[in-house]
Amino acid sequence: MKPVAAALCAVLAATPLMAQDAAEGIVTSRAQGVLLRGLDKVSGRTTDIPLAVGEAARYGRLEIRLGECRYPAADPSSDAFAQLTISDLRQNARLFSGWMIASSPALSALDDARYDVWVISCQS
Repeated sequence: MKPVAAALCAVLAATPLMAQDAAEGIVTSRAQGVLLRGLDKVSGRTTDIPLAVGEAARYGRLEIRLGECRYPAADPSSDAFAQLTISDLRQNARLFSGWMIASSPALSALDDARYDVWVISCQS
């Protein structure tokens, strides 16, 4: 894991309701859900995937589960940090487990030959 992502994950997990990113001074709040966008690289079609905390959705052969979504308390529309677990149902394998950041999708991305999934925003 890259140092910035590791530091962000540690900070976000530090307190149950709010977390402070020491490097950026960002206080985050929890949201009730997330809006993800999926891309099928074969067809070129994108799909919006709304998820509530604790829910799972199926996207092609993937199962996407949301642990939590956080956003900057001072500016909710500026960024989103989602804790996701993405599994391949055909291979019964976990492809991704961790935090995805809306403003830096390549920082911690799903590595799959057919599908891309990224965070759009937290949803209240």
